[in-house]
Amino acid sequence: MNLYLQVFSNRRVAVLLLLGFSSGLPLALTFGTLQAWMKDAGVDLATIGAITLVGLPYTVKYLWAPLMDRYTPPFLGRRRGWLVLTQLSLMAAIAFMGGLDPVSQPWLLAVAAVLISFLSASQDIVVDAYRADILKQEELGAGAAVSVLGYRLGMLVSGAMALILADHLPWAAVYQIMAGLMVIGLAAALWGTEPETSGSPRTLAEAVVHPFKAFFSREAALVLLAFIILYKLPDAIAGAMTTPFLLDVGFSKTEIGAVNKGFGLIATIFGAVAGGALIARLGIYRALWAFGILQAVTNLSYMGVALAGQNQIALVLAVGIDNLSGGMGSAAFVAFLMSLTEKRYSATQYALLSSLMAITPKIAGAPTGMMAASLGWPLFFAASVLGAIPGLALLWWLRRRGAIGQKAATTPALAEAD
Repeated sequence: MNLYLQVFSNRRVAVLLLLGFSSGLPLALTFGTLQAWMKDAGVDLATIGAITLVGLPYTVKYLWAPLMDRYTPPFLGRRRGWLVLTQLSLMAAIAFMGGLDPVSQPWLLAVAAVLISFLSASQDIVVDAYRADILKQEELGAGAAVSVLGYRLGMLVSGAMALILADHLPWAAVYQIMAGLMVIGLAAALWGTEPETSGSPRTLAEAVVHPFKAFFSREAALVLLAFIILYKLPDAIAGAMTTPFLLDVGFSKTEIGAVNKGFGLIATIFGAVAGGALIARLGIYRALWAFGILQAVTNLSYMGVALAGQNQIALVLAVGIDNLSGGMGSAAFVAFLMSLTEKRYSATQYALLSSLMAITPKIAGAPTGMMAASLGWPLFFAASVLGAIPGLALLWWLRRRGAIGQKAATTPALAEAD
């Protein structure tokens, strides 16, 4: 066990914790926190709703990821150089947006929000590539865990903490504080070491074409992509209806916010950290199986809430075990995606894979309302468990065909145990 604890405490993993925080921080500043600011300023609901479109860069970041594989800034290397450039740009853009007036300058505010989303998505590209490049095989689980932890903490600061600060300070000051906190990621980029790679692609055409060519030359590449989309399906089905369900049962918005959002976030963080340690013992393949089953079966806890009614103990238990297992599953999944990338093209390949992963909640969420209305809440959550079958079946098939290699199946320290 000491070996696994040492993995969590080394410099490479510590840098990823700080970079995860820097990666999660800007997100709420262009979503929930921005909407709260606009509502506070008296902006109409139609405009507030339309502002959600500023998040589009996060879903198409793979389009410019090849540029960050191909070109190397003139300082600090290919990964750390881009980290510093995006982080300094984010600091300036966040501070600039905080000085705008949502009522008299709505279009300029929207442009600033889109710019922040673009820069934040660009930072995500480099953070993901840096994480995939810098970690040793036995550190993949711990690296994934601390990245999830840092990202969630960053979201918490720019979401909950920013709203609390806004009750006592002007919004401009709140955004300036958030801009200042980006220095945490900047310090991490300077503290970290540049990953060793075989060099960047020699041409832009190579940077665009070769990552996809290399990936699709794998055994059963299309099945692998289908697995990436389907693995988190049970969480996506249940998560799409959790808030409406809890309101329908009779829980107050305060209870939902405190338990489902606040306590749920804490449980997710603990799950990610515990998952990272377990991945080191089990190997990624076994962890994907164990956590995939667990994250599906724990949906039944909400079935228990549906049967128990407005019972706070049942709510706390359901949210706790569901988010704990979800955090473990996320850690294993991120570690798995890292194991699929090639260092030369890691920015482009990880951007593509993570964009596919983001498709699942959008596709799965659409029919869930009709499912809940026709089945009723208890059967809806029971049926969501079945969503694990396609992903786990593909995982079994991929391993049987040898499409999941030794790197994803085991960690070197434990290879003999697999």
